[in-house]
This record gives sequence, C-alpha cells and structure tokens, in this order.
Amino acid sequence: MYKKLNRNFYKKNAIILAKDLLGKYLLHNINGEVLIGKIVETEAYMGYFDKGAHTYKGRRTKRTEAMYGEPGHAYIYLIYGMYDCINVVAAAKDIGQAVLIRALEPIKGLEVMSLNRFNEPFKNLKRRQITNLTNGPGKLCRAFGITRELYYEDFTGDCLYICEKKDDPEFEVVESKRVGIDYAEEAKDYPWRFYIKDNVYVSRL
Repeated sequence: MYKKLNRNFYKKNAIILAKDLLGKYLLHNINGEVLIGKIVETEAYMGYFDKGAHTYKGRRTKRTEAMYGEPGHAYIYLIYGMYDCINVVAAAKDIGQAVLIRALEPIKGLEVMSLNRFNEPFKNLKRRQITNLTNGPGKLCRAFGITRELYYEDFTGDCLYICEKKDDPEFEVVESKRVGIDYAEEAKDYPWRFYIKDNVYVSRL
C-alpha cells in the first residue's frame, strides 16, 4: 500500500519539493509500532538568498550542518526552547535548502499520538483536540515521538521515512506566506508555504 520514496525524489529545490511532499505520508517506526500521518502543509526554505532560512548567506553551524548534507535526510531543530521541528533536506549536498513539515493528517497510531500529545487515551479526546493533534510543526513532532535524536535520520531508511500511496484522491494546493519569520524582511512575504485546500489538519494561524 505504501511505497517508500527513493533518494532521487528529494533532489529538487525546496519550493518544488515542498509542493511534491503534500499528500505523501510520514511514517515513524517506534517501539514496535508504525505511526503514519499524511503531509498536508509544508514550507520551503531556499538557503543562501533566503533571509528566512537558517542557512542564509551560507551560515553554517553545528545546528545547521544537516541542511548541507545529502537530500532526503532530516534536519531537526528546537524552537522556543521546547518544540522540535522536522525538515526534509532538499536539492543537493552543500546547497543548504530544506522543507519544513508544518502539519500532518493523523492516519495510524492514534492512541500513541494521543498519549504523546495529551497524556490521554484517544477515545477521551474532544473534537478540537483531535484536529489539533498534529496541526503544527511542534505538535506533530510531539505526537510522533520525533526528537533531535533523529537529527540527520535518512528518510530512505526503516525508522523515519516518507512514502507515497497510489490512487489517493487529487487535491488543490494553496500557496501563502510562511509563518513566524517576521525578522526575514522582504522574505517574510514570499509565498513559500503550501497546504492542501480545505484539509482540517492544516495549522491554524
């Protein structure tokens, strides 16, 4: 049913990859259970000339080293001192581009996700909690048990990986400004956030 994407899928610039990742599936094989979520929202970060990117002007630190690695690996960083965010390295080695996964539609492993996020059984969740389960970059990492221990994890491996599924329904892609980068001057207005129209699991701004 789910077919793992190969390395070549990731060898494209972050804008194209951000669009192509929509409708694909993030899987995390953890503690003997596979958690699955459909990617419904992404943001592209284009590297050297993108003031919103961690690699703007070629900035290269221990934190950002994964962004300069081989495409199809995970770049995971901490925001606000408490939330992990997962990105997919794009383009080619030493380019410094990546795609932030902003929201997932939870598909499988809902009980684990619910306990990770709310410390409550899934059956006890209210409707709003269900739609909030994975509708943000920090939320989805918490629900999926994704931490910086998976920094530079290979998405073509067997722990954390991305798949496609045949015969999924078509959808419309919406483009908008990226979120939370007001510091990025003119780059804050670039329409490099992409999401599936009318999907209830897209993040709420």
